[in-house]
Amino acid sequence: MRPASDFDRIASNVAIWHGYDPAVKADLYSTRLLTSAGAWLIDPIPLESEALDELVGSARVAGIIVTSSNHGRASSRFAEQFSVPIFAPSETFPDKTPGEFRSVADSDEICDELSVIGIEGAGPGEIALYHPADHGTLIVGDALINFEPYGFTFLPTKYCSNEKEMRQSLRKLLACRAQRMLFAHGIPILSGASDRLQCLLDGDL
Repeated sequence: MRPASDFDRIASNVAIWHGYDPAVKADLYSTRLLTSAGAWLIDPIPLESEALDELVGSARVAGIIVTSSNHGRASSRFAEQFSVPIFAPSETFPDKTPGEFRSVADSDEICDELSVIGIEGAGPGEIALYHPADHGTLIVGDALINFEPYGFTFLPTKYCSNEKEMRQSLRKLLACRAQRMLFAHGIPILSGASDRLQCLLDGDL
């Protein structure tokens, strides 16, 4: 896909960029999250070099994180460019594991401020990430989406390995109070994210 030309800062420590991938006929979203350990690039798609330089700034890129087996995207390219490992569940790369790879699982901490929540029942290797700073940020893979005509809702049934299990697993996210929620597919929720998630899950009872 064509590299994105720009990015958006949505909080002091969070930025996103996105672009349309004709191969999957969908908009793909990526996140840069700053922690004390450095900058994390999550589900990255290509970004023009000038914009990438501005996105990273003076921060040290600490690693690349992949939230689903469907989100390889430009992760290997970025890992090589910045000489950093890729963090993901082991099943994310069933055919060829990247050279610099760190396996993560539910309840792991990638660094002191960034925790992993495994989401079972979506696609292979599905995880969410939680960062508590600045009233909290949740970053999800495919299990939740936020784009038209669907709005904020669950991954469609046809893409789930076990939809009931996925919806139950998403309740783990309610333990993470978050102002913001970011998606691999869809525009971010910038306020009241935990309350929005509670309403969505309660409506599923």
